[in-house]
Formats: sequence, C-alpha cells, structure tokens
Amino acid sequence: MKPKLSLIIFLSFFILNAASAQDFKSRFKEIFTKGNSDSTLNLLNQWRKAAPNDPEFYVYSYNFYAQEGLKPVLSLTIDKRSNDGLEIKDKNNKTAGYLGTTDSFNEALINKGFNYIDTGISKFPNRLDMRFGKVYVLGRIKNYKLFTQEIIKAVNYGEIINLKWAWTDGKPLDDSKKFMLATIQEYVVQMFNEGDQYMDNIKSIAQIILKYHPDHVESLSNLAISYIINKDYKSALPPLLKAEKINPQDYIVLNNIAYSYSLLNDKPNAIKYYELVIKYGDDENKKVATEKITQLKK
Repeated sequence: MKPKLSLIIFLSFFILNAASAQDFKSRFKEIFTKGNSDSTLNLLNQWRKAAPNDPEFYVYSYNFYAQEGLKPVLSLTIDKRSNDGLEIKDKNNKTAGYLGTTDSFNEALINKGFNYIDTGISKFPNRLDMRFGKVYVLGRIKNYKLFTQEIIKAVNYGEIINLKWAWTDGKPLDDSKKFMLATIQEYVVQMFNEGDQYMDNIKSIAQIILKYHPDHVESLSNLAISYIINKDYKSALPPLLKAEKINPQDYIVLNNIAYSYSLLNDKPNAIKYYELVIKYGDDENKKVATEKITQLKK
C-alpha cells in the first residue's frame, strides 16, 4: 500500500503546486502593473521557494528584470534630442539644457534577466516563447550578434524536436513551423531596417533556415539580398529564380530578379521581370517598375 500512498502524496503536491503557480501569476500581474518593484521582487522570491520548477517563474522573472532594465533613463543634455525634452532655463531666462529620456538601458538588470531566461531555456528547451523573448530584448538593446545566434539556436533545436514547440504555460503551438518562420522573418526585417551592416547576420539566418526548409521563399529572398548588397549579383539570381518557381506571383521576388538582371546589364530579362512586377505588384511597385522599364529602354 505504500507505493499507492506515495503516489497520492505526489499528486496532491503537484495539484497544490499548479494552483500556487497560477496564483503567483495573477498576483505578479497585479503588483507589477502598479510599478511596485520591491513588492514584485518579494513575490518572485516567494514563487521560487514555493515552485522552483515552474517554467513560468523563469518567464516572469525574466520579464521583470528585462522591463526594469529597459525603462527610459532621464538625463540632462545641452542639446535638445527629442520633442518631449523639457527645456531648463537659468536665472537669466537663458536655456541651460534639456531634460529628457535616453535610449540607454540598465545592463546589470538586463543581464540578470538573461540569467533567468537562460536557466529556463536549459530546463525547458522546447519553450519557444522563452527563446523568442530573449531574442526580442537582444533586438531592443541592438545586440545583433547574440540576436542572430539565438535565432540560429532556435532553428537548430526546432529540428531536434520535430518543431513540436510549446508556448506560454507549456501549451503546444498550432502550426509551429509557420509561426516560427514568420516570427523570425519579422526579426530579419528588423535587422534590414537597421542598415546594411547586418547583412552577414541575415545571410547566416537565411542559410540555416534553408538547410531545413529549402522552399522558404522569404529566406531565399533574404539570401539573395545579402548577395546583392555585397555586389555579388550572379549569386543572387539562383535563390531568386528558385523562389519564383515556388511563388511565381511574388512581386517582391520578381522585383529583385529584375533589379539583379539590370545590375548585370541584362536589359531584356530586367524588362521582362519588371513587366511581371507591373502584372502582379501593388500600385507603388507598378509605378516604380514602369519607370525602370522606361530607363532601361533609353
């Protein structure tokens, strides 16, 4: 009878733990939204003691330190840096400086948050919300080296678990492949918007995705753009032409093919693909493609 009794005790402990975890989550949301950092820390300490193996403890601890570390910092500057800066005047009514927020962050708090989420990932490696939560903050602080590394780690691990990712509260993700690739593409666009200096990062992400998902049109296009930026126009065409076969009406791909041909001074093919952009593109791209064709025919 002892094994049965032990099982009952274990199940009772598990049920109490689950109920406790839910209570901690609701209390965290209530306290943290009020901006009381000390009370939130006390709650997290209680949570750790009560349910040390609760994955949500690591998620919420990370969120706390990340949000605290990312809070805008007030600073006094000589030059006005933003429209919301408060002008400070001296006794002679002359401008002495401007008080406003800066884009700086608290590195110590951010790193403490990373320690929590890294522990969470090591304990629960199939939690994609933890991995993408870390990527998000790395993007906010513009650490695009680690940002890229974490994305690549996620893609690699996804193959190990056959893309059976879990999200908040350990719930399985529906259509996890589509969700993972779409979210990564948003992160890639973020780097695109930062400038050409991150093209090698974008290329690395595209290559690892194409290793497992060779028909991913966005990654084929990203890889091609990385070649175009580095003026390797011939290398850009194969992935673009492959992407065209997969989706012949993707006007972004068609536009990039036309642009690559124009850079290679292949006017007939450039015109051909700009005409396809006019056929399938939106109004803005149709207008640009028409102008390009006019230039190429001169």
